[in-house]
Amino acid sequence: MPLEWIHSSENLDWDELSQLYLDAPLGYKAPADLKIAFSNSMFKCLVYDDGKLIAAGRALADGTDCSYICDVAVHPKYQGMGLGRDIVSKLVEFSKKHKKIILYAAIGKEAFYKKLGFKRMTTAMAIFKNQAEVLESGIVVDDS
Repeated sequence: MPLEWIHSSENLDWDELSQLYLDAPLGYKAPADLKIAFSNSMFKCLVYDDGKLIAAGRALADGTDCSYICDVAVHPKYQGMGLGRDIVSKLVEFSKKHKKIILYAAIGKEAFYKKLGFKRMTTAMAIFKNQAEVLESGIVVDDS
């Protein structure tokens, strides 16, 4: 049976999506928070194998200026098959009319995104809710 690609969160099981992020492993994301995030995202990619959610991603976009690709996750049993690349490529395609498409890469995944055409930004700045944790992880640096 071929994989089924859905681009709407209309019938999404939020608990199943939350479990996918745990399995991927990208950490816990509360189902209620995912519902808000995906509902407010212009573009979505959800991939199912025989009715089971195996991969997901979204792009928060304003329709003209900026599209931010985020929350790309692939179940471990399906990693290495190109699904992550395919999701990012589809979200880039959906976002092509935007002036800029951005994302931030997990540490060690920068080369993956470079292969998809992304370039490193030298001026990106961020404020995180869990600032101490992301400083410790190396996602952001304190160069003050």
